[in-house]
Amino acid sequence: MLIGELAARTGVSQRALRYYEQQGLLPAERDPNGYRRYGADSVRTVARIRALLAAGLSTEVIRDVLPCVGGGDPIEMELCPDLVRTIRREIAQMDARIGELHCSRSALAGYLPG
Repeated sequence: MLIGELAARTGVSQRALRYYEQQGLLPAERDPNGYRRYGADSVRTVARIRALLAAGLSTEVIRDVLPCVGGGDPIEMELCPDLVRTIRREIAQMDARIGELHCSRSALAGYLPG
């Protein structure tokens, strides 16, 4: 399918799809005229990319773990051990950032009058 059809089927802009391709997340073949052509599984791949982005993973992390994601449902994914380790690491990093933000918030709130 062409990029316009994939955009329509996924609700994702053509610009975002080109970005996913540039980041190595979404493979596309090129027609002789230069048009991008995506396989039938691209709809599921885009849904998985969007779900993982919404969960807070970067495109760099997604590129590393996307090949090990399986299952038929794009949201209810079967997770390989590498992805489980990555998710645990990302959660620990998020917890650390939350702790830092809580400390910063408390410090700022301390400047306000009672």
